[in-house]
Amino acid sequence: MPTDWRRALAIVAHPDDLEYGASAAIASWLDDGRECVYLLASVGEAGIDTLSPAEAGPLREREQRASAAAVGVATVEFLGHPDGVIEYGTALRRDFAAAIRRHRPELVLTLNHHDTWGGTYWNTPDHRNVGRAVLDAVGDAGNRWIFPELTEQGLVPWDGVRYVAVAGSPQPTHAVDASSGLERAVASLLCHRTYIEALTKEEPEAYCRTFLEGSMRGVAARFGGRPGVAFELFSR
Repeated sequence: MPTDWRRALAIVAHPDDLEYGASAAIASWLDDGRECVYLLASVGEAGIDTLSPAEAGPLREREQRASAAAVGVATVEFLGHPDGVIEYGTALRRDFAAAIRRHRPELVLTLNHHDTWGGTYWNTPDHRNVGRAVLDAVGDAGNRWIFPELTEQGLVPWDGVRYVAVAGSPQPTHAVDASSGLERAVASLLCHRTYIEALTKEEPEAYCRTFLEGSMRGVAARFGGRPGVAFELFSR
């Protein structure tokens, strides 16, 4: 994975999207003195069947902020798009381009934009739409004639994104040694306790550790035996 960058912006659809693996890499990047900001398209209000969106939204936002803090990320922003029905289009691209211009990252991280997770596991519309909008918004952010209203608002074009890293892709090309970030990744995922308890009957800590260790072992088989987090990397 390239290391010639200092600032990252992670853009995903929901609370917990970054915690199913990517947060271990983020923790290791922070150890190296890099910076990372989280931007979430929604607050995940439609993600818990037993809680109404009005109840789930504020709770999941709190859990996400605690989750980011467990890794060492201080800045978490939410755009408020409706969970489950996030639409690909110019409005989403504009929101992401504005954030890229505001934070001026050299690396942008997002989640799997492909139709599947590999094989027969279908990806959700939110993940697909957000991931694809992120890839497009990186170019939008550097073009002053796309969304000129952003420039009028003081958000000058930023063409400094060098890489887009896609976590959870079925077509990984690069990996990050994330052994030093594993414990913080487990703690970070565990912060989504309400969501996890609704998702599985397993004991939450055991569930988090088993999932993340298994994922990292899967990467290790292709990464010289080192536990890692895999990404599909696009260079610019």
